Amino acid sequence: LTSMFVMTDLLCGDLPEAKRVEFTGKLRSQLERIEWLVTSLLKLSKLDAGTVEFRRDRVLVQRVVAAACEPLLILMELKGLKLVLDCPEFQFVCDINWTVEALVNILKNCVEHTPEGGEIRISCEDNPLYAEIVVEDTGRGIDKADLPYIFNRFYKGKNAGDDSIGIGLAMAKSIVDSQGGSIDVRSSARGSRFMLRFFREYVIIPSHVRE
Repeated sequence: LTSMFVMTDLLCGDLPEAKRVEFTGKLRSQLERIEWLVTSLLKLSKLDAGTVEFRRDRVLVQRVVAAACEPLLILMELKGLKLVLDCPEFQFVCDINWTVEALVNILKNCVEHTPEGGEIRISCEDNPLYAEIVVEDTGRGIDKADLPYIFNRFYKGKNAGDDSIGIGLAMAKSIVDSQGGSIDVRSSARGSRFMLRFFREYVIIPSHVRE
């Protein structure tokens, strides 16, 4: 906001056209970031207040994965990342919109922390206990000291970017947990592995196990 106020003041003055175009572009970029932040905070508030009514529809896992990948395909292409999908066709019960939101946040984190020319792999598994979506990257991994806290709201690990807020992974966990599922992560110097599990309706998982 501070930089936006400064640029707005400068735009009111006598600036060369090239600088006006540059500052206008930067203002738009900052506005988009603020819009994302406000929207994310509103979603988190709704989850905290328990006002979200999650649908329980049977959806194709491939549909969920495709919808989550779509907004990040251009970014992956720009970084030269290879996207590998290994998702057999099966259905599971979830709220597709909120589940896609959670998966997008996981994918975005993986894309941001994977160097150019790396790989993002999404695999899916169906068994009598749960449906699982696994997202893996070939990034630098998560510091061992950070692993217990990365799903905490506003937590920034040692490898977090300067513009990281610490909301995405916290929101993903809230969404999955609210649907009776679980989310976990494993990481090493060769990359990170996020596991999202959606348990069958007849399987009751105690809350301390999901945590």
